Amino acid sequence: MKRIVATLLCIIGFTVLIKAQSIEERQNRAVYNQIEYLFNTQQMDSIYHMADENFKKTISSTQLKGILNQLHSLGTIKNATAEKYKNGIAGYKIEIGDQKLLFVLGVDSNLNYHTLAFQPYEEKVEEKKEQVISKVEAKNPLDLFIDSVARTYIQKGNTQSLAIGVIHKNQVNTFFYGETEKDNNTLPTATTIYELGSITKTFTATLLADLVEKNVISLDDSIAQFLPDSVKSNPSVQKITFKSLANHTSGLPRMASNWNTGLKFEESDPYAHYDQKELFSFLKNFKADKAVGEEYEYSNIGYGLLGELISIITKKPYAKNIEEIITSPLNMTNTVERFDLKEEQHLKVYNAKGEAVPVWKFISLSAAGSLKSTIQDMLLYAQSQFKMPLSPLEKAMSLTKQFTFFIPPNTDIGLAWHMSMIGDIIYYNHNGGTAGSSSFIGIAPDAKSALIVLSNTAIPVEAISEEILKEIILTQ
Repeated sequence: MKRIVATLLCIIGFTVLIKAQSIEERQNRAVYNQIEYLFNTQQMDSIYHMADENFKKTISSTQLKGILNQLHSLGTIKNATAEKYKNGIAGYKIEIGDQKLLFVLGVDSNLNYHTLAFQPYEEKVEEKKEQVISKVEAKNPLDLFIDSVARTYIQKGNTQSLAIGVIHKNQVNTFFYGETEKDNNTLPTATTIYELGSITKTFTATLLADLVEKNVISLDDSIAQFLPDSVKSNPSVQKITFKSLANHTSGLPRMASNWNTGLKFEESDPYAHYDQKELFSFLKNFKADKAVGEEYEYSNIGYGLLGELISIITKKPYAKNIEEIITSPLNMTNTVERFDLKEEQHLKVYNAKGEAVPVWKFISLSAAGSLKSTIQDMLLYAQSQFKMPLSPLEKAMSLTKQFTFFIPPNTDIGLAWHMSMIGDIIYYNHNGGTAGSSSFIGIAPDAKSALIVLSNTAIPVEAISEEILKEIILTQ
């Protein structure tokens, strides 16, 4: 067994990279599911055909089939569990016969794998808290389920607090766990302020949709007309539309090439000094390597640009637009871009190691991830998504949830919102993360159901959020 694993590892490398977005993780899982099925049904040729060309240059069909058939002699793959994911490469804990292995899989945008390996699985003894303070009112089996899943997260050694808001059958319930600051023995409440991270993008998309509903712009308009002459003369910029910024098909990268090169750059607060001048400097020299509207690539710089464009059009700062168009009409009084550390009910934030880190500040990338909010406010935000679109804000929110692009294998995107199906129910979702926070929102308007999960730790909440949301939607 060790010889087989060693042989495969020599042929196929495993590269550890930075954290990826959830849509890519879903794509990886879909490819893994195909490979597992083909392996268990001994269709090894088909597994080889799923590889990219570089992989095929490294190992022949005969070699791979030989290794896979030797593995299959031990049994079929079962009990697969996602263990880790880093920028296109995932690790799945699997069992083949009585062997526990780590199945490593790297997938490209065409859903071909470039990395495939089996490693010995090393059991991890994870530190867990014996007791966690909480405020939970469990009224039914669904509440008990949510509580049990939430505790798998909050009892990890390096998590701090967790706030959950649930809407189910038009009934609202909240769940609070842990401490707002390490060892302060203080639970979060409905008005404790958390970083939203990239959930901010759904707010930015609503501002864009509001301008469209008011006939100020069209989604298919070029952004160039609102940019300085030195930027609008760039042919790559001229092709970018408002829609392509909002659905991540603009061709812009995840981050600008100059985002961390300024003299004032601080790794602990990376966006605090990246201003409009630096953003426009990047755009002036940007050269697209893909056509607008043809390929999904999650882009923080794209959403930062979108927020700057909205401010240029409205002649108002991003925070003022958020207040006037969204938070004031919805009475979301504690949803802010920045808060006074001495006055607001905020909490400290912690990285995945449990170390305190700064709350991020933003300038030109505010629209990508700057907002802070509470469970109370986010429940209002979710409930507003259920309404028939009558008011200008409701019409704008409705527009953000209309299909604009398909992301293989089974996800659609509107304006910011990602859309998937649970059973025959469509749900819209977005996650968020900073150096010291993790967040998730999922809404299913047809089921009148929603979930908001906020944490002041960088350890992702997406896995528990999707598990809970699925149960909420299916419990009708």
